[in-house]
Amino acid sequence: MAELSRRRFLGSLAGAGVAGAGLAVAGTSIAAAAPAAPAAPVVAFQGEHQAGISTDVQNQLAFAAFDVTTPDRDDLVSMLQSWTTAAAAMAQGAPVPGSSATPDVPPADSGEADGLTPSRLTMTIGFGPSMFDDRFGLASRRPAALQPLPALPGELLDGSRSNGDIAVQACADDPQVAFHAIRSLARLGRGTVVNRWTQLGFGRTSTTGAGQSTPRNLMGFKDGTRNIRGDDTAALDQHVWVGNGADQAWMRGGTYLVARRIRMFVENWDRDYLSDQQEVFGRTKSAGAPLTGTAEFDTPDFGATGPDGTPVIADNAHIRLAAFENNNGLRILRRGYSFNDGIDPTTGDLEAGLFFISFQSDPATFVTLQRKLGSSDALNEYIQHVASGLFACPPGVTRNGDYWGSGLFEA
Repeated sequence: MAELSRRRFLGSLAGAGVAGAGLAVAGTSIAAAAPAAPAAPVVAFQGEHQAGISTDVQNQLAFAAFDVTTPDRDDLVSMLQSWTTAAAAMAQGAPVPGSSATPDVPPADSGEADGLTPSRLTMTIGFGPSMFDDRFGLASRRPAALQPLPALPGELLDGSRSNGDIAVQACADDPQVAFHAIRSLARLGRGTVVNRWTQLGFGRTSTTGAGQSTPRNLMGFKDGTRNIRGDDTAALDQHVWVGNGADQAWMRGGTYLVARRIRMFVENWDRDYLSDQQEVFGRTKSAGAPLTGTAEFDTPDFGATGPDGTPVIADNAHIRLAAFENNNGLRILRRGYSFNDGIDPTTGDLEAGLFFISFQSDPATFVTLQRKLGSSDALNEYIQHVASGLFACPPGVTRNGDYWGSGLFEA
């Protein structure tokens, strides 16, 4: 034991919890108190791109994946039309349209968001690879890039909490508003879809707004310092939005969503020295500065070496491996959230971590980056990827009468 480094020893403890990490543990995420929204409470539903991607990241998340149970294409289209109408209303702070005053029928809206502000609610939809089988005549419209994610280093995926035909991301500054949005779509979809898995998230772990401060993840480090910003149209066009050269016209102006549930072994992390923690990330914990700088937004100097000749930012530091300078310019837009789903009954440890969400114009970008991180990142001693999903997000609704995915079903 004396021959092992402290971090390697702690990593072995984390490995002992891996068996439990693959178990689905039912629970309720703890929602942090949301601060007052710094911007207008309404985010426009219609637009060239779906809201909830380059939108300034909100504080709360409700995410759900659904499997389609109907064999009828018309039923599926009808549901997507009703979902679009409901989402547009809820984004304005209005209830789900329909009768709510007739006592002998269920109300159209469940009512838990009544009296609350819209809280910058956005809803973003995506379609999984499994939607493009033989059920609905969509096989020929499947984008070449929309293939199931390959096996990636170090992951231990729970199939019951992965994938799905359709995914919906609801983000808001009020957790009840986000929950109400997902609950409403599940109610409207009953008989057409069934919920496959859900995830609630609290505390954004990324920044897309130019005026937003950098948040911290559950390891206490600032997260998303070098993320793509929503006002950087050049970076969005290059790295996030699917261009006009796409093989499927219905995806032009859309993007690809990757969702990964990442378990953090926070108990082991909390026992590690501050110096080790900072070496893992390649940043200082307090200021968030690269180890070669003094301020958060200083550009990392990956060529800097210490008195002993070793790199100041270690070869396996997270910041080095993820940096676009070291990955042929590859970038993704991140919109992650922290989660806590109670206690893992096999270990007594917190079932907590990062619900990672990224948007990119080609899923291959994520795969390339994750293969590198999954095989070499020092952070792997303290985390485990335990669930996964990939979804093609169509462009936004721009005209009255259009609906989520109308270009896919009607082109």
